[in-house]
Amino acid sequence: MKEKISSTCNDQTHKTVQGRAMIELGPVEDGSSHIEELMELTAQCLSRLEIKEHFNVIKEIGRGKYGRVLLVTHRCRGTPMALKVLPKASTQLKGFLREYCISLRLSSHPCIVGLFGIAFQSNEHYGFAQELVVGRDLFAIIKPRVGISESVVKRCAVQIASALEFIHRLGLVHRDIKPENILLLDTQCRHVKLADFGLTQKRGTLICYISSTLPYMAPELCAMVAEDGQEKPQAPPLSIQPSLDTWAFGVLLFCILTGFFPWEHCTSTDSFYEEFAEWRQDTETTEIPTQWKRFTPACLEMFGKLLALEPNDRSTADVVKGYVGKEWVKPKRPNESEGVNAMATLSSPCRSSPVLQ
Repeated sequence: MKEKISSTCNDQTHKTVQGRAMIELGPVEDGSSHIEELMELTAQCLSRLEIKEHFNVIKEIGRGKYGRVLLVTHRCRGTPMALKVLPKASTQLKGFLREYCISLRLSSHPCIVGLFGIAFQSNEHYGFAQELVVGRDLFAIIKPRVGISESVVKRCAVQIASALEFIHRLGLVHRDIKPENILLLDTQCRHVKLADFGLTQKRGTLICYISSTLPYMAPELCAMVAEDGQEKPQAPPLSIQPSLDTWAFGVLLFCILTGFFPWEHCTSTDSFYEEFAEWRQDTETTEIPTQWKRFTPACLEMFGKLLALEPNDRSTADVVKGYVGKEWVKPKRPNESEGVNAMATLSSPCRSSPVLQ
């Protein structure tokens, strides 16, 4: 599992995860939900089986520090599946059940990876069976310093927005929107699927602090990092809201349109973020930052809604649907670098960025 959930902010239960910030979570603002009820029912009837007795393992198709994804076929039915297995040694049962039940609840949406309703435990692992998506992920088709063509980005954006709208309507927040978690059924993004709900939480869950930041994290989340010499941040616990996903979605769109991150983290120590924040606070008199000049006025208006500095001012992700009929990127003029030299001083392009590896 990606993280452990604490019952209160004072009950410190957490785990550091490679490539992800450690986050301590507190209670949810409202009461129990269908997800918790489904978790209890699943725990009571969780099947015990050994993987090789029930599945033919073809190959490993994904690996993380705390789990693997296997391409398998069911021994009786021959059905191909993606089997996600998490070692018991590093996974809490509660965390496994939460990821499985949330994934199951969301799997009916056409732009979210489906589940087979098979969850089990073996002597050494917890596991569940997912729909097999044969194509690559969005990260794999991003060209460094170039990105992806605007028409493909728009197709992808509309589908991701639809998935996020569905997730948020059910009172959940994905919390890990990034290119690696968007699976492609074809290279032109005619059909994409959002995946990996290991960090998904109920709206209103409290974040007490995080240990480090990632480029997709919103400013209010980056403020939850404790300063040097402090055990906890000065900011009060942060309530998880859909606006966190909206911000990450905006950063993702910038990344796949350009092949760059707009910044490394949303703090005062990042000059690219500071330049963006100053511009957004006074768009009338402040010059547009270099890396944003490639976009049309309509596209900048869209980004302004997705990346509003104040969480309450952010639009929902589906605002992009109103902009797909407009141009997003200006035509490139001869001998125009579009700010690539300035952007090169930022982190590496998306494909080779240490943060994304």
